[in-house]
Amino acid sequence: MERNQLNEHNKEEYPPMHTAEHVLNQTMVRMFGCPRSRNAHIERKKSKCDYLLPEAPTGAQMEEVERRVNEIIDRRLAVSCELMSREDAARYVDLSKLPGHVSDTLRIVRVGDYDACACIGRHVDNTSGIGRFKLLNCDYADGRLRIRFKLTGQEQEPPAENLL
Repeated sequence: MERNQLNEHNKEEYPPMHTAEHVLNQTMVRMFGCPRSRNAHIERKKSKCDYLLPEAPTGAQMEEVERRVNEIIDRRLAVSCELMSREDAARYVDLSKLPGHVSDTLRIVRVGDYDACACIGRHVDNTSGIGRFKLLNCDYADGRLRIRFKLTGQEQEPPAENLL
């Protein structure tokens, strides 16, 4: 029997924030047609993600981003993981962010029917474990939008049995 080999993960994200990043990424893709964040710094207290956009979004658009992210969180979507070959994963998830040295077996993380991507980080098992998503500020320069955000209502580490 062949054993799947995944790459080592080099950081320990806060699972609720990391799962919120997945929801934010898919929201940005759907609203603006941009790629997922190419540069993210995910921490417990606040995080930031950068997106490539041809023009700065309006304040109203960013309010809509926040509203939509919270709407998805409120749907209490199950978060699940599936192992599959890189070839199979390439049929329906964007693998352009993966470094060339990744294993042939990938871990695909799904947030309900809303998002799927290759990821080896830790996540909550349901969006109800995220809390509320709050945009702190946005900066736009040279085709790059930086979004800073935090979570509220999630003050402690979720129980281990609620993590993936």
